[in-house]
Formats: sequence, structure tokens, C-alpha cells
Amino acid sequence: MASPRDGGVVILGSGLIGQSWAMLFASGGFKVKLCDIEQQQITNALENIRKEMELLEQSGALKGSLGAQEQLSLISGCSDMQKAVEGAIHIQECVPENLELKKKIFVQLDPVIDDKVVISSSSSCLLPSKLFAGLTHVKQCIVAHPVNPPYYVPLVELVPHPETDPSTVDRTHALMKKIGQTPIRIQKEIDGFALNRIQYAIISEAWRLVDEGVVSPSDLDLVMSDGLGMRYAFVGPLETMHLNAEGMLSYCDRYSESMRHVLKTFGPIPEFSGATVQKVNQAMCEKVPDDPQHLAARRKWRDQCLLRLYKLKREMPSE
Repeated sequence: MASPRDGGVVILGSGLIGQSWAMLFASGGFKVKLCDIEQQQITNALENIRKEMELLEQSGALKGSLGAQEQLSLISGCSDMQKAVEGAIHIQECVPENLELKKKIFVQLDPVIDDKVVISSSSSCLLPSKLFAGLTHVKQCIVAHPVNPPYYVPLVELVPHPETDPSTVDRTHALMKKIGQTPIRIQKEIDGFALNRIQYAIISEAWRLVDEGVVSPSDLDLVMSDGLGMRYAFVGPLETMHLNAEGMLSYCDRYSESMRHVLKTFGPIPEFSGATVQKVNQAMCEKVPDDPQHLAARRKWRDQCLLRLYKLKREMPSE
């Protein structure tokens, strides 16, 4: 729970990611200013947050020790960025994934902030060395990439600029833990960070298997949802290797040759176009039509599943 001396948090951008961040920080007791250029966007975002928090409270799924109304009272809107950042301890940028737009925001922030606030970007792929290049306060800059939807999936990738001060990483790590997230440290810059590199590797091979007629799109998804994904919800791929033999050394000794053999058969990077796109799209639309109403309903179902899984994971002992 935050105390008054902790200071406030500013969210730049009131879209779905910004709204989730606002809810998370409020759940930790922090005062939150949700900042956007259009007052109507802020008004709409605050109303969305109110509805979501009230529904979460009704279902017993609201995070934090405060009630929905108490958390809502901590969140306010502001269309003046310079005014919003006064006295803030943390600024979380959530504008669209556009390098020039994000750089413009950071250039505007640089001369109006103090030497204590952390400037954090929610970017999913853009490298910190490009985002924060030339800033006076570069030592205070970091990427804190959440997983969509952040309120239900706790992982946050912390990616420092080469000149980021270690204390900035430590402070951000502690703050993420305080609001119930699971921060990990990416120790050096790499395109896609960790999560998207692993995600894209899975997508790439999934696409090739469908493209080559090895498996249907619907069955391919079952490989994850009723197969790998079930155990990966609790243990990662490296621990899975460790547990699936008499330890890691045993696993590598037993399976390394077959792994190398299979990996050598992987094809080139797919183009994600042509006939396979149509095939996959048809299969997905048969399951979930791609109109806004059906997609929104399925996302809501997904989020409810994630929330139940999140609660189960928190109930399970770590060992």
C-alpha cells in the first residue's frame, strides 16, 4: 500500500494499456493522473475504469486492499502534461507504438521533470537506445513492457537504456512488485526483448505447420491451450526440461540429439500472407467472428479465464 510520501504516478495515454496501468497503480494505493491530449478521451477512459473496477469488485476479483470507490478516488484526469508530472515519482508512457511519437513525448518531458522521477515506456519492441537517445535525464529512463492485458497478466519486462542508472532499474522493479506485477530484468538490449522473441518463435513454427498442411489451425491452437500452455502456466520451458528427466544434465544428454535434428528441419521465416492467411483467418472466424461484438465478448471471456488462473497461481505454493 502506498503512503502519501510515496508520491504520485502519471500515465501518458488513456488507451486500454494506460487504463490498465492506472487501475494497477491505484490498486497499490498510488495517486494516479491519467494524461491525454483530448479531455473527452480522458472522460471516456475514466468511465471505462469505473465500470471495470465495479464489475471486478462485484465478482470478488478487484486487486489491492482498497475498495473500488477508494481506488477510483485515487485516479484523476489531466490534459496538461507539464502540470501532471509535477511531484510524480513515476511516469508510465502508453502512447501508440510509434517511435517518432514516443520520442516527441520524451523530448517534451525532459526539460520539465526533476532528477528523481523515473520515465518508463510501455513499448513492446522499440529499443531504449532509440527511444531515449539524447535525453538529459537518460539515467532515469527505462522500458517497462507489460503483457496485454496488464491487469490480468502480471509479467513486466524491464529493459534499461545502456546509460540507465542501476538504481532506476531497482526502483522500477520494486514499484512493479508493490502493485502486484511480476517484473523481470532484461540485462541487455535485443530486438523484441524476451517475451516477443519467444512468442514470435512459436507463431513462426505454428504458421509453418499450418502452411505445410501438417495440422489444421484449430488443432494447432489446441497444442498450446490443452498442451504446452497448461504446464507453461506454472513452470517455464527450462524448468520443464529439468523436470522431464533426472535434471537438466540428464535431459540434455538424453534429448539434445533429437532436438538438434528437429530444429534443423525448421523452415524459413514465413511471410504471413497469401493462401495461408486466408486459411487461418477462415478457421479463426468460424470460432470467433471478427466483428467488434464477437471479438469483445471473446476478449472478456479470455480475461475472465486469465483472472481465475491468476488467482489460482497466487493460491499455489511456490515450491
